[in-house]
Amino acid sequence: MARILVKGLGLVFSGDFAQPRLDADAILIEGGKIAGIGTAKDFEAETTIDAQGCAVMPGLIDNHVHPAFGDWTPRQNQLGFIEAMVHGGTTTLISAGEVHLPGRPKDAVGVKALAIAAQRCFAAFRPMGARVLAGAPVPERGFRESDYQEMAACGVTLLGEIGLGTLKEANEVVETMGWARKAGLNAMIHCGGPSIAGSNLMQAEVVIAADADIVAHINGGPTSLPAAELTKVIAGTKRAIEVVHNGNPRNAIHALKVLTEMGRLDRLVLGTDSPAGSGVQPLGVMRTISLLCSLGGLDPAIAIAAAGGNTARWRNIEAGVIKLGAPADLVFLDAPIGGAGSDASEAFTHGELPGIGMVMVDGEVKTMRSRNTPPAARIPVILPGAVLS
Repeated sequence: MARILVKGLGLVFSGDFAQPRLDADAILIEGGKIAGIGTAKDFEAETTIDAQGCAVMPGLIDNHVHPAFGDWTPRQNQLGFIEAMVHGGTTTLISAGEVHLPGRPKDAVGVKALAIAAQRCFAAFRPMGARVLAGAPVPERGFRESDYQEMAACGVTLLGEIGLGTLKEANEVVETMGWARKAGLNAMIHCGGPSIAGSNLMQAEVVIAADADIVAHINGGPTSLPAAELTKVIAGTKRAIEVVHNGNPRNAIHALKVLTEMGRLDRLVLGTDSPAGSGVQPLGVMRTISLLCSLGGLDPAIAIAAAGGNTARWRNIEAGVIKLGAPADLVFLDAPIGGAGSDASEAFTHGELPGIGMVMVDGEVKTMRSRNTPPAARIPVILPGAVLS
């Protein structure tokens, strides 16, 4: 694969909470990975892309999706929702459970079979290059420790939202989390009111006792616990706190405030909790970034890290950061034409959605101007004579 030099960058958002902005104007890509970060004069390549001053951020991670099979959602009977999310700058999607699949099994054999099948299918299927980490079984009563060990041995790495199935009491939730952690499964727990038929109200005491890797939708999915209870959850847990698009926006800001006061924004991760009853939101992660920046005062670089390196770290995956050796998943963005702000950072601060001018996954251009964002003021240009393969 030809080396690609991206030059003329404006803002470089790293996605890394520890160093959210990089002092660079060029990125070198080789073999689908980031091979250099610095100034254009330091690199040589067969292909050159001129960013023309626009910003770049890592492909965003949606920490909370509910896929079924293929690029189809039965929740809204819609095709192409994953491709649409790539147009919204999201290149990695993490399943919180394949709960919308019609006839979803709830017995141990069926749940295991579904999880393994979903993991295998999405490992081999990447709509528009998107990585979909699927196979997130929803725990049910009657499971044994050996069931989680069996799924892990077959390649399943996730546990879907505890509380979407029949588990709801603290003792059974704690026992299940112990089995999941022993099996090496990364787990999340539902927080708040019931979402789909058959799911449960999961209150602060149970969520805290679970000690899951991710507290799902702290601001509701879609129904939130009262703000005082959310404060209890955040203070009583030590792992990731997820804010989602399809939740309560007021309590999203409340959660942000609590984490900020605690000095623990490294715990903040973002998701959409989609597809959902409110629809499919291809721009959901970017809209959540815009919400937190414009109404919560969050630095856009930190917000991008919440949807990037923070999520990657808590999920133990390779994605969401611009650093040497990382996958070259890059999103080029700028202030929308006619909107407030002169660059992507100012656009987020003013509550706008920046326009996306190009998305790359594994160093391959997947789209130029996004079909879903407003048009960006500046977009990258592939210079004449370029060889992109």
